[in-house]
Amino acid sequence: MKFARVGAAGAERPVVWDTDRWYDLRPITTDIDGAFLAARGIATTRAALAEGRLPAADVEGERIGAPFSRPSAVVCVGMNYAAHAAESGSAPPDVPIIFLKTPNTVVGPDDDVPIPRNSTKTDWEVELGVVIGRRASYLDSPAESPDYIAGYTVANDVSERAFQIEQSGGQWSKGKCAVGFNPTGPWLVPAEDVDTSDLRLRSWVNGQPRQDSSTRDMIFDVDTLVWHLSQYLALEPGDLILTGTPEGVALSGRFDYLRSGDVVEVEIEGLGRQRQLFTTS
Repeated sequence: MKFARVGAAGAERPVVWDTDRWYDLRPITTDIDGAFLAARGIATTRAALAEGRLPAADVEGERIGAPFSRPSAVVCVGMNYAAHAAESGSAPPDVPIIFLKTPNTVVGPDDDVPIPRNSTKTDWEVELGVVIGRRASYLDSPAESPDYIAGYTVANDVSERAFQIEQSGGQWSKGKCAVGFNPTGPWLVPAEDVDTSDLRLRSWVNGQPRQDSSTRDMIFDVDTLVWHLSQYLALEPGDLILTGTPEGVALSGRFDYLRSGDVVEVEIEGLGRQRQLFTTS
């Protein structure tokens, strides 16, 4: 089972894939959002499918939006893959490095991404996205985390490295919050259907391979991240956590930064693939 939202930006409708076709979710919800997830919407969907209460949906040719509506927060983890920390010239962190993206960066997985004005170092980052299903605050241990995770998705944590590092004043978010800098989806896959211990993550620029790694290289695993974050902030249903990117980005110095006309594709095993055209802002 996988959840998606299709249609024009701002007017997406919720659908779910099961076995061999898409089904319309509107008999049970108007959207895939925090309220739906908090109300055990995934379990309700499974029951509705089993009982035949959802009509088939025709999504052929429609735009795919982010698989859940705008979160209240996008919390990101930096330097969470050992090889990426090394290519960035940094030692592996002792505790998770945290920064924020603004929620309005979340766009559809195949939407065009404008390169910001005055950008010289726009970069790609394939990342595993964690979607929260219940309010998580002060969890006692990482073992509690699975009870608070609704599902997983693909994200491209697009970054402008000059803004992030050279012009940041010490905070990364300047290079993370431009329009379209968080393509998300195509799907939200329920947590119970995903084993995050060894997922393959890949990216391509203009068809040329860039990143090819596994979540095995994570320094802090998903359960540890959710528990750790809950000690410092309350994670709300529908919030998105980006868990870090593996090696193979332009920041490494091995590849050129993105230019208008470049096409980036990112993919995570079992969670789908994205494709963005980068354009002039």
